[in-house]
Amino acid sequence: MGSPLKVEKRFSLTGHKDAVYTLEKAWAPELFFSAGADGMVVLWNLKEPGKGRMVAKVQSSVYAIMFDAESSRLYVGQNHEGIHVIDPVKREKVGDVALGNVAIFDIVSIGSQILVACSDGVIRVVDCESLSVVKTLPAAGQSCRSLAVRPNAKEFVAGYSDNAVRLFGTEPLFWKKEIPAHAKSVFALRYSPDGKRLFTVSRDAKIKVWDAENDYANIQTVDAHMYAINHLAQSPNGLLLATCSMDKSIKLWDAESLRLLKVIDKARHAGHGTSVNRLLWAGYDNLLISASDDRSVSVWELKRNTPEP
Repeated sequence: MGSPLKVEKRFSLTGHKDAVYTLEKAWAPELFFSAGADGMVVLWNLKEPGKGRMVAKVQSSVYAIMFDAESSRLYVGQNHEGIHVIDPVKREKVGDVALGNVAIFDIVSIGSQILVACSDGVIRVVDCESLSVVKTLPAAGQSCRSLAVRPNAKEFVAGYSDNAVRLFGTEPLFWKKEIPAHAKSVFALRYSPDGKRLFTVSRDAKIKVWDAENDYANIQTVDAHMYAINHLAQSPNGLLLATCSMDKSIKLWDAESLRLLKVIDKARHAGHGTSVNRLLWAGYDNLLISASDDRSVSVWELKRNTPEP
């Protein structure tokens, strides 16, 4: 039986001078940001590919960016330099947040604050109004690599380089539970849209699924890639899960069963030639976007295969 999915490469976006590490939505469905080792933060328009616009240039590698639609601010994590806050429309700096000599791996929004995952194992809580650190959550001696806020619930999770996932409450902010999750670093995690399940991926090349309504019991484990899984993304309708890996491939899964539906790689789809670092599912035209060490951003069109009569 063939795959129910048809994948076509819509186009590639070039202009970065080094590895691209992160992608982020912007203020319109067709717009998104990319950033990476060259310190450039670029705004792209899916309706006008090839017309990337640099909105910021920082001095160090960027692993994490976060756009806040309400304030129209873009938070740029500069490794070992803190957070650079900009107005991406005016391309002007709004402010800075000093965090010390740490790498910044993830940034997420939680009300009027942002959570920042750092290489010293500390989650820093930043007030968006004052741009100051108002609380620290030290929970591990190794890097905090990823963050996810549970929909419609007062908690969030963090993945660490000590292989664990830790659960925190948000009102107030406090540590709740430690989950021995993987055999190696937890690189990314994401809740299902209804908040009932948590997906985690790791350097151990596995996808794991956890029952968030049953004390985060492990309900499924899949040997998904040959090498480390760097990131995952879920389609806007919640039906598909995408993972990307150091093995240079992107894989598409049925989000409910984790049945493998499609492999996107260089041989079959003119995919990336090196590690695929990040994924973003656009709100525009159901396009999947990927970023790689090969300095490019690729845009993929996914369609359901129509059975032959």
